[in-house]
Amino acid sequence: MEELDILYFIGIDISKRTFDVAIINGEVTKSFLFDNTQKGVKAFLRLLKNQDITLDDTLICMEHTGIYGNLIITKLLEAGANFCVEMSLRIVRSLGIQRGKSDKLDAIRLAQYAVKHCKEMELYSPLPEVLKKIKILIKAREQLVNFKADLNKHPNEVKLFDAELGKLAQKQVKKTNRCLDSEIKRIEAELQELILSDEKLNKTVGLVTSVSGIGIMTALYFIIFTNFFTRYKEAKQLACYCGVVPFEHTSGSSVQKRSRVHHICNHTMKKHLHMCALAAVRHDPELKLYYERKAAEGKNKMLVLNNVRNKLVLRVCAVIKRQKPYQKRVA
Repeated sequence: MEELDILYFIGIDISKRTFDVAIINGEVTKSFLFDNTQKGVKAFLRLLKNQDITLDDTLICMEHTGIYGNLIITKLLEAGANFCVEMSLRIVRSLGIQRGKSDKLDAIRLAQYAVKHCKEMELYSPLPEVLKKIKILIKAREQLVNFKADLNKHPNEVKLFDAELGKLAQKQVKKTNRCLDSEIKRIEAELQELILSDEKLNKTVGLVTSVSGIGIMTALYFIIFTNFFTRYKEAKQLACYCGVVPFEHTSGSSVQKRSRVHHICNHTMKKHLHMCALAAVRHDPELKLYYERKAAEGKNKMLVLNNVRNKLVLRVCAVIKRQKPYQKRVA
């Protein structure tokens, strides 16, 4: 974060109906409670004004709480406040051993986190409006796809043991499947319209999908989670975020375990990259040769696939950096 002359550190713990505020000025900590409504947010901003707390010399810290934080984030952006939206796990682990928990206490801990890590924190950067719309459509599509998979699970299992009963079970969900397929295609058509309506988005999707194995949905997830590839400094950071970078796991002479990926990652990206890797080793000559060579050497196939996932992330970062589509190499 750029150097700011911070006098006040504010922690905000947001829940569905209310949000707790803790204000630290030197060694003095004050706590307040507001309704998570338009009226409550205005009352919070009015409180700061009444106490002569200007937003220019204030740093506000809150956890990522999804839609519950949208209202206050919007108002803070309009007011030009300096604020950060941090991952809850990062905050919890940075504070060490903590005893007891309440919304008021969590707000104080958020303010303390801001005091301790203000130089490392990055100010919140909102998603463009087009990405907000795409995020909603993708979520709706994902729910429909998951529902369809759950709906067909039972008929498919019945079919394995009794063909006649399986046909009967499939017949019952056939009409629903057609409706779900129709809705999924409608959402995909809306997504395509949004992509074509934004020049920057259309170009970025084209660059990402030029990498073998990467489809439109994976490209959109990349763009949303990285806000047009601005939320990382190096390609390896993005690969770690996607959960495809193995880390050494040794200690002295007694612990000599194989390297492995960390469980803390974006599991949505990891899942999509796995499907992309499976497609890439079939259709990309270079990656196909790499996969077959490593498998012939006796390497674990999942390990090789993870290496392919890592390579795909690095390729995506490369095309974004160069702003040129990926050129396939003949193996």
